[in-house]
Amino acid sequence: MRLCVNDQVHEVVVEPHELLVDTLRERLGLTGTKQACGMGNCGTCTVRLDGDTVYSCLVLTMECDEHRIDTIEGLADGDELDPVQQAFVEADAFQCGFCTPGQIMSLRALLDELPQPSEEELVHGMSGNLCRCGAYRHILDAARLTMASGGRDDG
Repeated sequence: MRLCVNDQVHEVVVEPHELLVDTLRERLGLTGTKQACGMGNCGTCTVRLDGDTVYSCLVLTMECDEHRIDTIEGLADGDELDPVQQAFVEADAFQCGFCTPGQIMSLRALLDELPQPSEEELVHGMSGNLCRCGAYRHILDAARLTMASGGRDDG
């Protein structure tokens, strides 16, 4: 099958029951997408599939043939971080960093859809991502920094 991941096409052979998170990590070496709960509860495995956020632990790779998949590895443009990534650095919006890729992917998608969400929309939009370290205040600060800078992803 053909997977288009971060604008690169990969020919892969996968098992019928193989999950997208496992294909990304084990077959393609894209380890930024984390595997944690395996049940769609925590958001660490969040990627974008045709522009929509999905928990890659709940998606069969076979369902992704010929679809566009975007992972954390595809956000930066060379050494230039995406505005959301830069805001996470500036706001110190991570502690252990395990949930950070999923948080960033969710926030990027939210801001692409709603460039200036209300506080309620922001909190609701990020509610599918858990941070076991409790860095929520800093994560929301990163979102506000991104919005204040007009940081849209033009890619």
